[in-house]
Amino acid sequence: MIYLDNAATSFYRPPQVAEAVVQAMTSLGNAARGTHGAAMAGARAVFEARQTLADFFGAEGPEQVAFTANATESLNMAVKGLLNPGDTAVTTVMEHNSVLRPLYEMEARGVNLKMISTDAVGRLDMEAMKRAVFSGAAAVFCTHASNLTGNVNDIRQIGRWCREAGAVFVVDASQSGGILPIHMKEDFIDVLCFTGHKGLMGPQGTGGICLRKGIFIRPLVTGGSGIKTFDRKHPEVMPEALEAGTLNGHGIRGLKAGVDYIQRTGIDEIFRKENALARAFYDRVCEIPGIRIYGDFENPVRIPVIALNLGDEDSGRVSDWLAVEGDICTRSGGHCAPLMHRAFGTENQGMVRFSFSSFNTMEDVKAAAAALKNYE
Repeated sequence: MIYLDNAATSFYRPPQVAEAVVQAMTSLGNAARGTHGAAMAGARAVFEARQTLADFFGAEGPEQVAFTANATESLNMAVKGLLNPGDTAVTTVMEHNSVLRPLYEMEARGVNLKMISTDAVGRLDMEAMKRAVFSGAAAVFCTHASNLTGNVNDIRQIGRWCREAGAVFVVDASQSGGILPIHMKEDFIDVLCFTGHKGLMGPQGTGGICLRKGIFIRPLVTGGSGIKTFDRKHPEVMPEALEAGTLNGHGIRGLKAGVDYIQRTGIDEIFRKENALARAFYDRVCEIPGIRIYGDFENPVRIPVIALNLGDEDSGRVSDWLAVEGDICTRSGGHCAPLMHRAFGTENQGMVRFSFSSFNTMEDVKAAAAALKNYE
């Protein structure tokens, strides 16, 4: 099997991730739910993961990192916990439905929603973004990198504008976490939402949200927290404010192992290898007759994602053919990015997405490119 669907979920992970999960399942109790040895071991494991992620993302401390099941949960927390009727929210056509659908819900409740468009190759209109930020925005929700085109947004510039304008800046790092450097303070990020199962190489069912100190988000879910049992209100102190119920301690331990691997290997080295593979694939397929490749390939800073179509062929048919004939795993269809497909005019056709990992090889690239050239 040649697995080229890493933008959906990592498949090849460092072996220490699985080892950490197994070790956790046989040794950890419920974090913050007791003072016996197993419970304390669980609490230590969760704290160590918070510290690792706070350092990795440049958060202001481990207590500012709350764990969730995935980026979708984190983004729902941010959208529904920050906005109020009458607020103006700014977002982009590059966003995943994990951002768009909660924002549409809030729009129906009285939030004014402004949408920033892209150019012909999917690059964000930065001048329009600047105008929107300084036009009374309460919050800006922006993806760091498109899951469809691989284009990367200048979050540091957008974050600087948000800080100057007093808008809360929320970044979706689902596609960039573990691939591109992110530093909340240096990038002026107020809320960072991430998932564990993609570039961070952790298990599915892990993710989180990091808050800048002074930012308050209404909890999406309330209930047991392990502290302040007799209060009628859910705790407002981080991280318990955003963590109701038992955490996925086993998965969190695996997530930490994935981030540890990235830090030992070096995020710059991972970025270099993944983009070398993606560029080699691009160079091999761009001359195929009738091929259309979407995204900005002049900018060297992009995530290792290449979405394409072969003439008018349905993307699902192409993806299925690759799977059957070459055991090549890709993603077809709409990729939960409806506005980008609308901008490219591919709502009906979809796109075939190839997404690369540092665990892929040049042999994978050559085989996938050859299969695409031989498509029947």
